[in-house]
Amino acid sequence: MPVDSAVQRRILLVLAAAQVLGGVGVAGAIAVSALVASRLSGSEAVGGLAQTGTVVGAAVASYVVSRVATRAGRRPALTLGYGVAALGGAGAVVAVSVGSAAALIVALVLVGSASAAGLAARFAATDLAAPERRARALAMVVWATTVGAVAGPNLAGPVQAGAAGIGLEPAAGPFLLCTCAFTLAALGTSAGLRPDPLVLARSAAPPDPGPPPGAVDVRAALRASPAALLGLGGIVVGHLLMVALMSMTPVHMDHGGATLTLVGLVISLHVAGMYALSPLFGWLADRAGRPIVLALAGALLVASGVLCALAGPTDTGLLAVGLVLLGLGWSGCLVAGSALLTESVPTRVRTGAQGLADVAMNVSGAVGGIAAGLVVAGASYAALGVVAAVIALPYLVAAGSAGLRARPAT
Repeated sequence: MPVDSAVQRRILLVLAAAQVLGGVGVAGAIAVSALVASRLSGSEAVGGLAQTGTVVGAAVASYVVSRVATRAGRRPALTLGYGVAALGGAGAVVAVSVGSAAALIVALVLVGSASAAGLAARFAATDLAAPERRARALAMVVWATTVGAVAGPNLAGPVQAGAAGIGLEPAAGPFLLCTCAFTLAALGTSAGLRPDPLVLARSAAPPDPGPPPGAVDVRAALRASPAALLGLGGIVVGHLLMVALMSMTPVHMDHGGATLTLVGLVISLHVAGMYALSPLFGWLADRAGRPIVLALAGALLVASGVLCALAGPTDTGLLAVGLVLLGLGWSGCLVAGSALLTESVPTRVRTGAQGLADVAMNVSGAVGGIAAGLVVAGASYAALGVVAAVIALPYLVAAGSAGLRARPAT
């Protein structure tokens, strides 16, 4: 069917609306989870585990969401992801109310399912997109998260007052908000993704007489494509460094006496960097080529690590700039890397490769969250910034070399 049809436009609107709601929930929970867990437990390492719990949950959910999408389509997969996250949000409200850091981390594992659903939604945007507009379609869904993701952390203060007003612990407010947002996102995707874009795309494709592809087929397809590996590498490196630096910034600022409102502002700027310019990265990826954008993203990640390494706990301005650059680097990696991966593997294994990329992305984030907590506890936040820059530099070189060799995507 025509790729620029009314069906594709309506699907993009539904995906965008769900991204707004998911952004409110995920960003609101992330902005306070490390700080709340640290205060409940008295340990910075546990604060890092709170963020890690969300990412671990996203990694597990990414696999499940991918399997459901492969078997039944995007609609049931995304509905399941947001629905599980809503249950996690409700569990987090209970955990904070009883003062249990361990229960909070368990609940945050379920909340991570919303991140998996949000990431899978970007691939749903490409199911019916023309190849020359694939990165822009993907980027528009990523961009839609901006509204919710920026609003979420800034609502942390007001919803705490609201929670207190109904007899809950104030710190439970952000988790109550995310429960409501995820519930609405689940209902919206269930009702709005009809027809299912993946099912519709498959019905329009030539029949595949072979057996359903398995994990071995997916891995073999990735190994056979240097371009797919470059795209996957950008997704993984960008998310690893984003989670590591972002998860420890609120704790670092807390050492300088920053208020929750100020922490929320810095995280909001970071999240704006992650999403607000994604259409620009999509346009650049379609026009200049995916590797060029990946190299630009690598340079932004290096700069972010350096600035964060130089910023003390009270250097709010420098931290804000560093986190904005971190968000921009993540965005470029996600948009260009996802588009490059999608178009660099055969159609029959594409959904499996997308799911594997999201699993790898979230596993790398879990590693980043754990490592960040250990580095900050054992050394300093400045050391974490240095490590981030050192990790990003080789990828910058690899993507830059590929960009010089590659022709622009068309």
